[in-house]
Amino acid sequence: MAETPTRWYYEYITPDLFLSSHLSKIVFSGQTKYQQIEIIDTVPFGRTLVLDGRTQSSEADDFIYHETLVHPGMILHKNPKSVFIAGGGEGSTLREVLAHTSVENVTMLDLDQEVVDLCKKYLPNHHRGSFGDSRLTLIFEDAYKYLFQDKNRYDVIIIDIPDPLEGGPAYLLYTQEFYAMVKNRLKPGGILMVQSGSAGPLDYSEIFTAINKTLQSVFRSTMPYHVYMPSFGLVWGFVIAGETLPAITMGEIDSRVQDRISGNLQFYDGTTHSNIFSLPKYLREAIAKEDRIITKDNLLFVV
Repeated sequence: MAETPTRWYYEYITPDLFLSSHLSKIVFSGQTKYQQIEIIDTVPFGRTLVLDGRTQSSEADDFIYHETLVHPGMILHKNPKSVFIAGGGEGSTLREVLAHTSVENVTMLDLDQEVVDLCKKYLPNHHRGSFGDSRLTLIFEDAYKYLFQDKNRYDVIIIDIPDPLEGGPAYLLYTQEFYAMVKNRLKPGGILMVQSGSAGPLDYSEIFTAINKTLQSVFRSTMPYHVYMPSFGLVWGFVIAGETLPAITMGEIDSRVQDRISGNLQFYDGTTHSNIFSLPKYLREAIAKEDRIITKDNLLFVV
């Protein structure tokens, strides 16, 4: 975390550009076994989780990121009952998954128990008590190792992990080898959702298009999409992958949201679904031209 003497928090978006926010309070700052963690309060974005100097989630727009990550894939699935979440330590991904009334069990796995414990304590408006839900099994282990040994199959798998930083805890979870293993942990008709880094015009080529290409090398179908995240200062990318991804109308989405989700969503509906999957020309062209596949022998890192 970078803090100026005048109490401003600033975070580099690219090596030549940073976003600054008026810092009102440092709630927690420390180093876990795996990563640097800050929980801060800023005037524009409220309570914010920062890992290794990168904003992960803020109170002000948490709903945008997590409704966008979770609901498109969950709604595409005909009846998601079993869900696996890798990452998502603040509990917001879990919160949105548990809003689906069809869900019977959720296995959430995070490498860093210290982060999860701190989020339970300091981010109640993010998780909203979701860690206490009886449908949850919470495990602290490396996702690669766990899924290699796991014999269970899931309707939906969600990968909500930090970006692939060199020396960070997550970079192997962006590889072709990992996605192939994930594919074998999905039930027939299963769907994978992956947070996929910046998809904006300045840095879409850093990892977003390569993640989509890597998923295409494993799955028959992918659906890349994006949304603007104010607290990131960036357009953020996501990818849905599966063997068969059904077409769905805006009306069908609205009907499924009404029938299958408890409570009111703030961001996602049929109209929003149509918008976030409508990629601009530069991004469509970049996706079509991308030829990089991320493997253990050909890793890709963000800077």
